[in-house]
Amino acid sequence: MFSSRTNWDLKPNRLSEALERHRSSGRKLFDLSASNPTECGFKYDATAIMRALCNPSSLQYQPDPRGLVSARQAVSEYYAQRGDRVAINELLLTASTSEAYSFVLRLLCNPGDELLVPTPSYPLFDFLADVNDVKLIRYPLFYDHGWHIDLHALEHAITPATRGIILVHPNNPTGHYTGTEETAKLNQICSAKGLAIVTDEVFLDFSLTNVPGKSFVTNEGALTFTTSGISKIAGLPQMKLAWLAVSGPEAMKREALARLELLADTYLSLNTPIQLAAPVLLKQRNDFQHQLMARVRKNLEDLDSQLAKAQKVSRLDVQGGWYAVLRVPAIRRDEDLAIELLEMHDVHVHPGHFYDFPGEGYLVLSLITPEQDFKEGVSRLLALF
Repeated sequence: MFSSRTNWDLKPNRLSEALERHRSSGRKLFDLSASNPTECGFKYDATAIMRALCNPSSLQYQPDPRGLVSARQAVSEYYAQRGDRVAINELLLTASTSEAYSFVLRLLCNPGDELLVPTPSYPLFDFLADVNDVKLIRYPLFYDHGWHIDLHALEHAITPATRGIILVHPNNPTGHYTGTEETAKLNQICSAKGLAIVTDEVFLDFSLTNVPGKSFVTNEGALTFTTSGISKIAGLPQMKLAWLAVSGPEAMKREALARLELLADTYLSLNTPIQLAAPVLLKQRNDFQHQLMARVRKNLEDLDSQLAKAQKVSRLDVQGGWYAVLRVPAIRRDEDLAIELLEMHDVHVHPGHFYDFPGEGYLVLSLITPEQDFKEGVSRLLALF
């Protein structure tokens, strides 16, 4: 009686089962997979946030499918402070980047159409594609003194059913920013083939290089949809505020925005208190990002210090984001190694196959774990080798 689009294997995987057993045991966990900033010891201006959520205007209902003007203006000002000009009529607010993705998939694709997605990358896309009746075709990232898009393989993956190319910028978990030459080539391909670019920029602000990541919000070479939100930017995933920016050739951009507005009007999912609080919530990013980047850099420094004494484990280059990828001896399945670390050494890491890494020998570590736990967890991990 259920649709085939939700015919997923709902059984927990072996690592999830092991994690549940560990939590039930009461033993201390050194969680090197942490992704929820609200549970990692960062400080928030609770007074300002709670005051912003108590706006009396929340008692009035004046729906705008694009999002309240004041909230879109706050997002526009966020980009202006980054040096990018985004008009409020080019923005559509959503409750999450997942919802923004769903709108774009519904806009671009008929059932059975295809989108190209990077690999390695996080597994969210598979579920979004299933519920929107879209087929995913993977294109590889390869590692050669840093991560790169395999543009040759990407171009050969395009078929008559392809409707767009998804980028994660920077990629999660590899931390690879799409470079200037890669962007130019992608624009050329999309313009020639009539494809859209869909970019996920939730980690954009967290650059680990001397150069801030450049957003796609002003990309004009192809019809471009850019998603982001305060879940990562301000470390407030529970507040459920994200957005979709549309850029590209003017006629296509206008048509896309008109259709997206009707899609959003069908759901009207955003609540008024969060929209009214948007300027304050976005302002929280300044202090939050300062705290988070200090921890990420400290943990990365400690990781590199410990790796300098290790002979069999290395770290792959990372340009931005919250994660580090380790290359470990591929003498067993990554999942088996992760389970051993958890059960025998109280350390939780993600195996590479969670992100579709090619082959075995990859572990993914979170860099936002509190420093002492991170240091001890890495020490226990490296002791295995």
